[in-house]
Amino acid sequence: MIEAARTLLEGLGEDVRREGLLKTPERMVEALLYFTRGYTQTPSDVVNGAMFHEEHEDMIIVKDIDLYSMCEHHVVPFFGKAHVAYVPDKKVLGLSKVARIVEIYSRRLQIQERLTKNIAAAVMDTIEPRGVAVVVESRHLCMVMRGVQKTQSVTTTSAMLGIFQEDGKLRTEFFSLIK
Repeated sequence: MIEAARTLLEGLGEDVRREGLLKTPERMVEALLYFTRGYTQTPSDVVNGAMFHEEHEDMIIVKDIDLYSMCEHHVVPFFGKAHVAYVPDKKVLGLSKVARIVEIYSRRLQIQERLTKNIAAAVMDTIEPRGVAVVVESRHLCMVMRGVQKTQSVTTTSAMLGIFQEDGKLRTEFFSLIK
């Protein structure tokens, strides 16, 4: 990968032997591996048994979870917040584990729509709640730095599973609580 990074810099017309770029190929690879480390993790890795039997029957929300990801089309960052809710069915998840699940899926090359669906599916598969709702709000640097160059645009995606698909009142409550 380091040679590929060096070739890419040379393709841009850079002299990879100049002082400021001597270690740049290594740093590029290190950064890319860090930004995409979600490929090496699974929900069970990060949940690590932090599921607890609990008779709680109402919605649980973890909101404003910071996320950073990479657009698979341009390999440019997008960043924002995820809001994750679920209605348990006798099992609750350690609160930090919700944020860790967001982290796993955000640290991959992808589109925001898939990220949103993957987070919802992972929570559903991990604790089998009655339902899961996820909203992701992000700014995409591919829209800011190139193309339409709209610096204030925010993209919002949602995924509703289980009871959140069926119960309009519950969905409305979720949306009102994340505002």
